[in-house]
Amino acid sequence: MAQELAYLFITPYSLYKSRTGGILARMISRTGLDLAAARMFAPSLELVQRYADVVVSANDPQDRHVQELIRTYILKNLVPDAKTGRRRRVMALLFRGEDAVRKVRAVVGNIAPDRRTGETIRDTYGDLILDENNEVKYFEPAVMAAPSLDEARMKLKIWAQFSDADGGVLDNTIAYRPGEVPQRTLVLIKPDNFRFPTGRPGNVIDFFSRTGLFIVAIKVHRMSVAQAMQFYGPVLEVLKTKLTDMVGARARTALEKEFGFAIPMTEQERLGEVVSPYFGEHQFDNIVRFMSGRTPGDCPAELMDKPGTEKCIALVYEGPDAVRKIREVLGPTDPSKAPPGSIRREFGSTVLVNAAHASDSEENARREMSIIHPEENNFRRVVEEVNGPLN
Repeated sequence: MAQELAYLFITPYSLYKSRTGGILARMISRTGLDLAAARMFAPSLELVQRYADVVVSANDPQDRHVQELIRTYILKNLVPDAKTGRRRRVMALLFRGEDAVRKVRAVVGNIAPDRRTGETIRDTYGDLILDENNEVKYFEPAVMAAPSLDEARMKLKIWAQFSDADGGVLDNTIAYRPGEVPQRTLVLIKPDNFRFPTGRPGNVIDFFSRTGLFIVAIKVHRMSVAQAMQFYGPVLEVLKTKLTDMVGARARTALEKEFGFAIPMTEQERLGEVVSPYFGEHQFDNIVRFMSGRTPGDCPAELMDKPGTEKCIALVYEGPDAVRKIREVLGPTDPSKAPPGSIRREFGSTVLVNAAHASDSEENARREMSIIHPEENNFRRVVEEVNGPLN
């Protein structure tokens, strides 16, 4: 069966209520599809109107009345705020694989006032509440997904056409209190979360949600060897020079075991000085391979800048004191030393395989973003790869 491309749009309200992680966890674990691309949008009035015009469809199994509710919801809740002109945040996720549209829609579910099971995303996060006269009191669809392959192609074409102008790293989408000074920080959901279809990427995002920060950018990224070397470059010198004592002790123990005689403690420091640079370079190569799929020595020059084989999710979080808040929830590099309830304690296993990365300062966040480029429009590229040119 041919590869299909399905979309999931997470509504501004679901984003505001920090339901992103739970939704993503269900989508990946229950569909088994490849998360091919992701992008934040701040839809313009023109994009919203064009999308709303094609929402009601004869191909949609949902009740026509519900479709009309969704159309009205879009025109009210996705447009820029009428009072401030501030645009609202929408997260777009693309899933690729066989029978992708049907699988996504099955996990999303339909909306009905008598659904209370929690089986689907809309059962859990959506609402349709009627009053005693059977009139709608409250309606929230939580997410939006296409009912058929043709509908998915048509609607994705519209969003892809606006993906440069209305998407990327979003500015001025969050209202802050007087005196609040927002920061931005970068988070990487690391490759160990993508070994097989699992809810872990969403679960990690769910942990970060307790910071109260806002996601203003998201990108599915495959780090090249060159990017990995640049990104982790500052770590190399630390690995080569700051671990001399530990390396010396391990080298002395290994030699004593190999040769069967004691080595004086006075020689341990010299062993560390000799071995530590080689140890550091080896560990650095392991980091690069973990993040990109290859070590620098195994990568031909012409492939150094090509996307690697390992997947991660890059997120930009915004809000007051963002760097500290994210780092506290993440926990220290070594999962064994991380406190209970931290991401690395819950999901990490070693210093290398430790679930996620977060910038440790505003300066480093800017440096790391300049390498990862969270603004890059992979959304449009994937749509064109699968569905063909937009024009």
